[in-house]
Amino acid sequence: MSGTITKVSGPLVVATGLADANVSDVVRVGSQRLIGEILQMKGDSASIQVYEETSGLGPGAQVETTGTPLSVELGPGLLTNIYDGIQRPLTEIRDATGDTIARGVEVASLNRKKQWDFKATAKKGDVVKAGDVLGTVQETTAILHKIMVPPGVAGVIQSISNGKYTVDETVAVVKDDKGAEHQVAMMQKWPVRVARPYKHKYMPSRPMNSGQRVIDTLFPIAKGGTAAVPGPFGSGKTVVQHQLAKWSDVDIVVYIGCGERGNEMTDVLMEFPELKDPRSGESLMQRTVLIANTSDMPVAAREASIYTGITIAEYFRDMGYDVAVLADSTSRWAEALREMSGRLEEMPGEEGYPAYLASRLAQYYERAGVVECLGSGSRQGSITAIGAVSPPGGDTSEPVSQSTMRIVKVFWGLDSSLAYARHFPAINWLTSYSLYVDTLKEWYDEQFPGFMALREKALAILQEEESLNEIVKLVGRDSLSAADQMTLETAKMLREDFLQQNAFVDEDAYSSYDKQFRLLKLIIRYDELCREAMAKGAGLEGLFAIPARELVGRAKMAAPESYAAEYDKIEKAMQDDIQKLTAGGEDQ
Repeated sequence: MSGTITKVSGPLVVATGLADANVSDVVRVGSQRLIGEILQMKGDSASIQVYEETSGLGPGAQVETTGTPLSVELGPGLLTNIYDGIQRPLTEIRDATGDTIARGVEVASLNRKKQWDFKATAKKGDVVKAGDVLGTVQETTAILHKIMVPPGVAGVIQSISNGKYTVDETVAVVKDDKGAEHQVAMMQKWPVRVARPYKHKYMPSRPMNSGQRVIDTLFPIAKGGTAAVPGPFGSGKTVVQHQLAKWSDVDIVVYIGCGERGNEMTDVLMEFPELKDPRSGESLMQRTVLIANTSDMPVAAREASIYTGITIAEYFRDMGYDVAVLADSTSRWAEALREMSGRLEEMPGEEGYPAYLASRLAQYYERAGVVECLGSGSRQGSITAIGAVSPPGGDTSEPVSQSTMRIVKVFWGLDSSLAYARHFPAINWLTSYSLYVDTLKEWYDEQFPGFMALREKALAILQEEESLNEIVKLVGRDSLSAADQMTLETAKMLREDFLQQNAFVDEDAYSSYDKQFRLLKLIIRYDELCREAMAKGAGLEGLFAIPARELVGRAKMAAPESYAAEYDKIEKAMQDDIQKLTAGGEDQ
C-alpha cells in the first residue's frame, strides 16, 4: 500500500492514503526510500517518524508501507558487529557507500553470504517447542551461539542436519499438531518494541562483579538488576560505562551509544579490540555488540536504538547467557522523545518532555531481570540494564533523572567536585545507594564471611567524616579528640587507598572480590589496632607515621597473582610497628 506526503516537519512526515496501515509499521518514504515508522494513525492519515535526514523531501512524494513492525534480525553474526540505531551494519554500509552514509541505503543486518558451521543437537523425530535448542554455531571463540526454535513454533522435527548454512537457509523443518510445516532458519526476526517471552522471572540474587571497588563493595548491583549513572558533564559517566563493559563478569555486552559524542564511541571501537577479556583471554569484541547512534546521527533513530539494544540482549538471554546492556545516555534518548512529541503537537509535561516519559523508561528497564528461558530444561539467563543519565548542569531534580531513580534499584551518583579532585570513579558515597544489598547479603556471607560487616563499618566512617569536616571548618582539626582524628585518617585511607581507582594502571583497573575484601580488611584492621594502641597511651603522630602506613597506601597496586601474600605481610608489619609504639608508650 502506498500513500502521499502532505507535510514534512524535520523527522516527522504526515502522509494520507494509508487507511490499512497500522501503528508501528515500517514505511519507505520518498524516492530515496528513507526508513520510517508510523507513530500515529487518524483515519487514513499517518504520522511517520523518519530515521534518516529528510531534507529535500516535500508534499506529493510517495510513502510505501511494508506491513511489518520495526524488527531486528537475530542470529549468528551479531557479535563483534557495530550497528546504527535501527540495526544497519555500519561497517558494511561504509564498504558499500564510503565514509559518508548515503540516505535510503538498504543493507541486510546479518550477512547473507557468510556460511556458518551448524552442529545439530536435536534429531529427526524429536518433539520440540519454542525455545528448545536445535543446534549450535561457534560464532566467536568466546561465545557458542545456540540456534533455538522461534516463539510460536512447536511440533515434531521432520528433518535436521549438520552442515554449513547461511543465516536464511533452512536448517530444520518442524511439523506442528495441525500438520503445517515450519521452515526453521538460523535467523529470527523480532519486533523491537515487544519483549521476548520467557517462562518465569526471578528475584536477582547474585552480584555482578564490575571490578570497581566503590561499586562492588559499597553499592553492588545484582545480575539481572537495574542501575542509573547520573552526573554532570566531565564527571566520568562514559568511563564508568566503559569500565563496566570491560570488566563485568557477564557473557555478552550490548553497548548502546545513544546520542553521546562520536569521539566516545570511537574510543570504544579503538579500545575494545585491543583489550583482553580477563576470563577467556580473547579480545573483548568477541563478546560485544555495539550500537552507535551518536549526536551527529539522526535524532529520531535514538529512540529506536534503546529498543534495538535490549531486544538483541533478550535474544542472548534466551540462550542462557548473562548479558549487560549499557545505554549512554538515556537523557539523549528522552530528548529525542521530546522532539518527536513536540512535532506531534502532544500536550507537554514537565520541562517539555512528553507525559509518558516515565512509562517509556519503565518499559525499557522492566525488560531487565533473571528469567527461566523458554524450552525444555531449566536454562536461566539474565539482563542487567545500566543507563547513564546526563542531567543539564548536573541537576538530578530534572524529569529524566527523577523518573529513572523511581524505577532503578541502584543509583551511582557522580560528583563533579570528586572528578575535579581527580578522584575516579567519581561516585559520591554519600548520595549513592543500592537496594540490592539485602538480597545479595546471603551470597556475600557465604562467599566472604565478614564482608558485609566491613562494608557497614566503612560506610559509617565515611558518613562520620562528613559531619566531622563541618566541625573542622569551624575550629580546625587540632581541636578534635584523638578518636575523631583517627576517624578522619581512616576515612582518608578509605577514600584514597580503597575507593579511588586508576583505570589506566593494569594492577588497579580491576579488583576481584577477594582483593577488595582483603584490602578493606587491612584498612579497618589499621583503624582497630590504632584505637587499641591509643587506649594504651600511644600518640597519634607516631601511629600515623609508622612505615606500614605507607605500605597500606600502595597496597591496591599489588599484582593480582601476589596480593594475598603481600597483604598478609603488610598486616604483620602493621602489627609489629604499632606494638613497638605501644611498648614505648607503656615504658614512658
